[in-house]
Amino acid sequence: MLHRPTRRPQFFYTTAPLPCPYLPGRTERKIVTELSGPEAEALHDRLSRAGFRRSHNIAYSPVCPGCNACIPIRILAGAFEPNRAQRKLQRINADLGVREAPARATAEQFALFQRYQQARHGEGDMAAMGFYDYRAMIEDTPITTGVVEFRDGRDRLLGACLTDWLSDGLSAVYSFFDPAEARRSLGTWAILWLVARAQALGLPFVYLGYWVPDSRKMSYKSRFRPSEILIAGAWRPLDEAAEAPQAALPETAA
Repeated sequence: MLHRPTRRPQFFYTTAPLPCPYLPGRTERKIVTELSGPEAEALHDRLSRAGFRRSHNIAYSPVCPGCNACIPIRILAGAFEPNRAQRKLQRINADLGVREAPARATAEQFALFQRYQQARHGEGDMAAMGFYDYRAMIEDTPITTGVVEFRDGRDRLLGACLTDWLSDGLSAVYSFFDPAEARRSLGTWAILWLVARAQALGLPFVYLGYWVPDSRKMSYKSRFRPSEILIAGAWRPLDEAAEAPQAALPETAA
């Protein structure tokens, strides 16, 4: 008689209300679950397709009462065509080298992370993170994760993107970059590189997390076309006709 191991039940929890980081005057709640054990990779794949995101060994999704402003979005990598502004960035950043590094925190990365936080998010919680907090963000992962580093000709680290590898694509977890290199638009450049890497690997999607049309920090994600958004449990094409121009909106991390 064959013995089949019993699958451990997966528990989901709802967090307490906290101030919304994207829309003033609103609160956020999340549904969260732990990613652990031999099934963590497969579970993360399934949850990503259901609109969840990863932080450390936790997968989460917003469940804010009376609000659906956070919309999961993913780029269709195989069909992606850069627009004129994105092609210009490709020329500007043609001198950058790329290193796909393991998920290991370095002092060099942390120094860049601190400069980015102070310049872009000085009032946020992440600006107060120490090195051990940063190391936990990078290294506490139960799945296939790496750090994509962008370096100039003098080997200076100008940008980095914490990235999860999924069975159907790449997921941009968090990116940061040198605030003094504004002309390079390195947040956008990191996404363009991920799209090109997904194409090279034959992966169909690049997951960008949550698109928040009413947030200036998060609305830029609709600039990457074609994309799909998750509405009522189904991935649907992002309707370009319904979108306002987004060209001048600032970037932030995924």
